[in-house]
Amino acid sequence: MPEKKSTLTPVGKKIKQVRTEKKIPLERIANETGYAVDYLKEIEAGNAIPPVGALLQISRALEIDSGFLLREQEANLKDRVKQYTKRTDNYAYETLTPGAENKHLKAFRVSIDPMQEHKGVGYCHEGEEFNYVLSGEVEVVVGDHVNRLSAGESLHFNSGIQHQLRNVGDDAAELLVVIYGP
Repeated sequence: MPEKKSTLTPVGKKIKQVRTEKKIPLERIANETGYAVDYLKEIEAGNAIPPVGALLQISRALEIDSGFLLREQEANLKDRVKQYTKRTDNYAYETLTPGAENKHLKAFRVSIDPMQEHKGVGYCHEGEEFNYVLSGEVEVVVGDHVNRLSAGESLHFNSGIQHQLRNVGDDAAELLVVIYGP
């Protein structure tokens, strides 16, 4: 039986399409997001998959609704609800606020494989972030401060400060992550 072709457009391709249509140079996106031009090129080429915070910053720099980069394009709602959208090899998220593209508050269920972290870039995006650990043990580094959280514990912080999330346990960790962006 032939494999069903995906109708999803890779996020990097969407970013490049909008950027080129609007004639926005990579240097401008780099200056507005703080990401290196080389990293942005890797995203557009599909060689790097950015975390949610980076997508929020890029969409702001492109002056587009972040939902355009985050929303699934599949017509089948049942598949969409079940699906976790992989953003790195060991980090996944599922939006819990579909239809909130034009809102300041967005919520995600984040899953991180055991003893893993998002590699490559730290998160940094304007606003605030709230993390609630549903299961597992995680470390959230905010600036130079290390926060270790277990199931049932939470952290609320200024997401404009560079931060990093990693699973420090032997089991998969799940979190509720709420991001507020002005």
